[in-house]
Amino acid sequence: MHFELDNALTDQIVFYMENQHGKFMLDSKEAAVIDLLNHDYNEEPDFSDTERFIPLPDWCSNDGYRLMETFTSKLKNPIIRYELSSALNKSRKVFRSFRNVLDQYPEQLKMWFKFKKQRMTDKVIAWYNALREQWGLDPLGIEPEDNSSLILEDFVLREGNASDLEDAQALHNICVEQKKDNVAYAVYLDMNPFAFPGDFSFVAESASGEFSGFICAVKHDSYLQIRNLEVKPEYRALGLGKTLLSKLIEKTQDCGLCTTIDLPIAADYFKRDLNLENFKSSVRRFVLYT
Repeated sequence: MHFELDNALTDQIVFYMENQHGKFMLDSKEAAVIDLLNHDYNEEPDFSDTERFIPLPDWCSNDGYRLMETFTSKLKNPIIRYELSSALNKSRKVFRSFRNVLDQYPEQLKMWFKFKKQRMTDKVIAWYNALREQWGLDPLGIEPEDNSSLILEDFVLREGNASDLEDAQALHNICVEQKKDNVAYAVYLDMNPFAFPGDFSFVAESASGEFSGFICAVKHDSYLQIRNLEVKPEYRALGLGKTLLSKLIEKTQDCGLCTTIDLPIAADYFKRDLNLENFKSSVRRFVLYT
């Protein structure tokens, strides 16, 4: 008995797949999931009718654990990745420990919900396609996973202004404190004193309105200098810095000035993103430590 798989039915199947405390099947005639032990049929149906009553996709606690492992491995933020890995290594209450970690990071919690829903939806579609094959029908397509949307779609980028100064200064102070014992970073700060909002600036805010990062640049006679590009520690390595850079370049591309940016040695990894924006290495400073 054929049935159509729409978004509402997919969400219903996913919901009951995770329920480990009941016995559920799909009633293809009604296009709805039913509980074999607690249903509201007037007469007891024939649950042995395999054309009408179809088992849901297999899903158990081990599948949930592997999903958490995969999500953790994909996170680029080393702090959160470490905390989630530690939660997964516990001998008891692993699922609760995993969720307790994510509850501290609202943006990553949203990423987890989206990641989990996408993976489980893919499993439902694969299950449905196996049924369609039995029915002699063409399969449905499965949309490819888009990790970038999981990372950045909940951030809002806007132009910075003087009202953002306090938040920008606070974030800058955090970055300075983290590198206070690094002599090379001190040299970098002398070359790039804090300037906000400068002549051009953008800030990033999370979906909850939290100040998450910023970029600012100042004009000189013959060039534009990016003074600061800073992201909160919990949002680093997500692509937010690159997105802020691209937004600034888009805004300033018609100003007729070349754009420069200095990197502290610890941020050497960011060279790849600069190369993608066609930045070229121009000046190198060497330091003699005595």
